[in-house]
Amino acid sequence: VHLVESGGDSVQAGGSLRLTCALSGLKRDNYCMGWFRQAPGQEREGVASILSDGKISYGDSVKGRFTITLDKEKNTLYLQMDNLKPDDTARYYCAADVDPVVSWCYRVLDVGMDYWGEGTQVTVSS
Repeated sequence: VHLVESGGDSVQAGGSLRLTCALSGLKRDNYCMGWFRQAPGQEREGVASILSDGKISYGDSVKGRFTITLDKEKNTLYLQMDNLKPDDTARYYCAADVDPVVSWCYRVLDVGMDYWGEGTQVTVSS
């Protein structure tokens, strides 16, 4: 499985960005895909996840502002980020778990994620 993120940029608070994760090699019927972020000096944080059955979960800090979608035909995972805040500044990663524990995916946990992209930087200025 190969994951490549893009779409990161520098924006002002209140702005929007859409991150894209191009997937290849994911030949499983059961999986969990997720977006995670990590700011300098901080632990990695779960942003959003989507199970192969379509169940979606969000981290508390982004609920109501971010939207995760998966286009299976295009093999692409998206993260629409609206009303961005300076606290959203981080490097954003997409990840895939090809043998998921459902509860971990629901809680947007990074434990169990098997494959990771290199990340894309999002910087939000006030």
